[in-house]
Amino acid sequence: MTADLPKNHEWQQEHLRLAIDAAGIALWAWNVDTDLLTMDARGFELWGVPWSDTVTFAELSAHIHPADRDRVRAAFAATRAVLGNYETDFRIMIGDEVRWIAARGQGEDVGIVGRTMFGIFLDVTGRKQAEEGNELLAGEMSHRVKNLLAIASGLTTITLRSAANAEDMARELTGRLAALGRAHDLVRPTTAGEGPAALLGDLLSILLAPYDDLGAFKGRIRVAVERTAVGEAAATGIALVIHELATNSMKYGALSELTGTLDLSSATEGDQIVLTWVERGGPTVQAPDNPAGFGSQLVKRSVSGQLGGSIDYEWSDGGLIVTLCFKRSRLSF
Repeated sequence: MTADLPKNHEWQQEHLRLAIDAAGIALWAWNVDTDLLTMDARGFELWGVPWSDTVTFAELSAHIHPADRDRVRAAFAATRAVLGNYETDFRIMIGDEVRWIAARGQGEDVGIVGRTMFGIFLDVTGRKQAEEGNELLAGEMSHRVKNLLAIASGLTTITLRSAANAEDMARELTGRLAALGRAHDLVRPTTAGEGPAALLGDLLSILLAPYDDLGAFKGRIRVAVERTAVGEAAATGIALVIHELATNSMKYGALSELTGTLDLSSATEGDQIVLTWVERGGPTVQAPDNPAGFGSQLVKRSVSGQLGGSIDYEWSDGGLIVTLCFKRSRLSF
């Protein structure tokens, strides 16, 4: 088949240009003595500079990202001392837009014609953004796994000290880890701009759903909170707090009665979101003799440390009322 193809010089140039355009390649030539660069139209478009017969490397350098400028200048200055092929990737600024450029060429006089070196520029922005996204996701997943392992280790240690026997420890630890698991099912790594990772109402409803099913009727737990996003760290803290409150309510409060109810609502006070936990229809409740127990310490640490807030208890005749105050800015983390 190749024997039937035309051999003339014009055909070769025409089809070479079509292949170069299809690949998105910009051509350049650099005079090593005058430091002048000649580029094709795609090169000037890629760099965001107006067309001219030649352009100096100093003029192009003004468009290189400040963090890459010295490295690129050094690379171009050293090209003649590099044996064979060379390549370098760097960022350029077109207004507020950042583009990644791959420069490819020849060094140490290899391929020099009339003191001029030849090479290409290639826009690799898409590939670099994908690589950065993968690195970010890998780092986020590593961070999440380390956090979960640290939390699981801490819960195991403290539960061991507070549990009366192995069965109690297994039940309490399993419940707390399951609460964390349900929270993390909602809060997953997302790309920037993809939207909220989880909504506060969804998070609370899923955490409390198992307790709703244990009553005499469906709907004895009511969640009515504002529509706001919750990030990973906040979800972890909220999951621990809600699980602890629900566990205590199942043991001693309204959820220990088949007809007991729980209402969870929210209000805004300045820069804070206030969650109010109201139990009704359960046995008479009293303040615990030991308010500094493991559960209380865990809740207080989660609320103050992760959520930058506070928690207050009211042991009323009608049932327990808990007021949780969170900084709104901390919920997104």
